[in-house]
Amino acid sequence: MNLAQFARRGYVTEPTPLERLDNFSAALGNKVTVYIKRDDLLPGCAGGNKTRKLDFCIADALAQGADTIITCGAVQSNHCRLTLSWAVKEKMDCHLVLEERVKGSYKADGSGNNFLFNLLGAKSVKAVPGGSPMLEEMGKVAEALKAQGKKPYIIPGGASNALGALGYASCAQETMEQLFLMGVNIHTMVVPSGSAGTHAGIVTGMYANNTNIPVKGINVSRTKEVQEPIVHKLVCETAKLIGIKQEIPASAVDCNGDYVGPGYSLPTDSMVEAVKLLARTESILLDPVYSGKAMAGFIDLIRKDTFPKGSNVLFLHTGGSPALYAYTDTFK
Repeated sequence: MNLAQFARRGYVTEPTPLERLDNFSAALGNKVTVYIKRDDLLPGCAGGNKTRKLDFCIADALAQGADTIITCGAVQSNHCRLTLSWAVKEKMDCHLVLEERVKGSYKADGSGNNFLFNLLGAKSVKAVPGGSPMLEEMGKVAEALKAQGKKPYIIPGGASNALGALGYASCAQETMEQLFLMGVNIHTMVVPSGSAGTHAGIVTGMYANNTNIPVKGINVSRTKEVQEPIVHKLVCETAKLIGIKQEIPASAVDCNGDYVGPGYSLPTDSMVEAVKLLARTESILLDPVYSGKAMAGFIDLIRKDTFPKGSNVLFLHTGGSPALYAYTDTFK
């Protein structure tokens, strides 16, 4: 898997930490030993997984002569925060289109990532109703900017296209090298599964490196039946982009939709427990939308003896802790 053939900006300069969570494992009865890949500590304003994807996407934008980035996400989008932060570093304008998936949830002067959009200086923030065609909405912004003489480049939500997923094919390779140096053999890798880019990239990278390690996605917004084809389609597109000739089967994609709760970004009791448990055992902050719900699912799977007793299991922490501050009432 030759990722050096693709241009990137060099935002990821060294591997993120891979830590053994002894206190957390003990709190769950030492059924398994939990490790965590700390992509919450990636560079970029307040960290998070999108930096790996944007490393490739923004390189493509600059190669095409863009001076402006347009992207989209939910009202507390970590992806929008990180896209904006790297646009600032690159001296590019950035315009955000936010989907109000929960009616009444967008607050222009809100806390969490909404506050950071303003602090970082987004050129515009447009909120649209839930279910809006987001590519079309971003296209409208792009046309208006072109009329002003700008050169916009659209990055899809989550930077979840084949180019962005290269960042997590790379992460899979990085993770296997770390595990080798640590002398740790893992049974399963657990990842949050949302816009699909992170999950698809990890599956592609693990498969291309012949690891034989299953990747279990915990959904944050969709059912298993809906999410799995979305992830597999992106896996196939990413593999084709890299030049992997062997077809990656649909069976390589495993999505669990049991922990979404009432809907995307809506709190669950199990998410609150998961966030508190990791904070109070390991001083690691999750977020309430992605990593918190994924960890809630992971905890439940451990309690149900899903993984072999005594095995090592790795959780990918995708970041997003700034969103916690928009959910303070949930944790009171």
